[in-house]
Amino acid sequence: MTAAPPIAEPGAGIGYAGPLRRLGRRMVEGRTVPVLTVVAAILAIWYLAAIGMNWQTETDKLVRAGEAYGIADTIAATWSAERPILPAPHQIVAEIWKSTVLVKPTSPRSLLFHAWVTLSSTLLGFVIGTALGVALAVSILHSRTLDKSLMPWIITSQTIPILAIAPMIIVVLNAVGVQGLLPKAIISTYLSFFPVAVGMVKGLRSPDAMLLDLMHTYSASRPQILAKLRWPASMPFLFTSMKVAVAAALVGAIVGELPTGAVAGLGARLLAGSYYGQTIQIWSALVAAAVMAGVLVWLVGLGERISLKRMGARP
Repeated sequence: MTAAPPIAEPGAGIGYAGPLRRLGRRMVEGRTVPVLTVVAAILAIWYLAAIGMNWQTETDKLVRAGEAYGIADTIAATWSAERPILPAPHQIVAEIWKSTVLVKPTSPRSLLFHAWVTLSSTLLGFVIGTALGVALAVSILHSRTLDKSLMPWIITSQTIPILAIAPMIIVVLNAVGVQGLLPKAIISTYLSFFPVAVGMVKGLRSPDAMLLDLMHTYSASRPQILAKLRWPASMPFLFTSMKVAVAAALVGAIVGELPTGAVAGLGARLLAGSYYGQTIQIWSALVAAAVMAGVLVWLVGLGERISLKRMGARP
């Protein structure tokens, strides 16, 4: 008997790629490299814009100081101004670090404290808006009268500027003794229910006519058709709408803090920064809001992946 040929060593095959090469290939073919490229381009444009917008102000300061300066000195001054017109990215990062790590989270000077106040009204408004949107969609699905009469009003409601209606909501609710978290949550609800309602109407009507006929041949009732066919088919539409709704709810919560003179929340942080000319504080609050919105959308997307996988709609 002849001995079996030896098994080839790992990596001896043609075209073998090591772990680092595979990692690099996945980064190039995936989202990592494109996202990093876009971020780098944004940062470069941002730094150049900071030079242009802060140039005149910082040049005047250097002239009044009576010191000799060059282009490099002016550029450095535009990136380190105390109250710049447009702060540089590293100034915003330093402000976020100072207001999140170097102070207690429960302190009114903490950005985490203000973010939690805004997040509370955002989540409450998002939950109410999602429930209201789903309820309206189911009602419109099963009632032709509501479809013809209610849907145009739902669309028309979104043409009213939120900056105009937010003070009215705050004043009316304050007159009846409703204060605190709920008024801001109602404004978030106003912005978040619309995408959910429209998306769910589309999703609940998405099943093919042949599947509906099949359910009818089984003598399925309307609730059974809704639970067994329409609701599972609408899940992708629901989560897509919820991603839009949660970002809109955050905007509504911030806008709701502006006309009330609130002392807490990202909206209050924006107001305080505008009152005292603290542009770095304003931009740090804006960046915090953007990060919060990104995290909320990511969490909704995570829920979508888990739900669809449990339903067998995604591998």
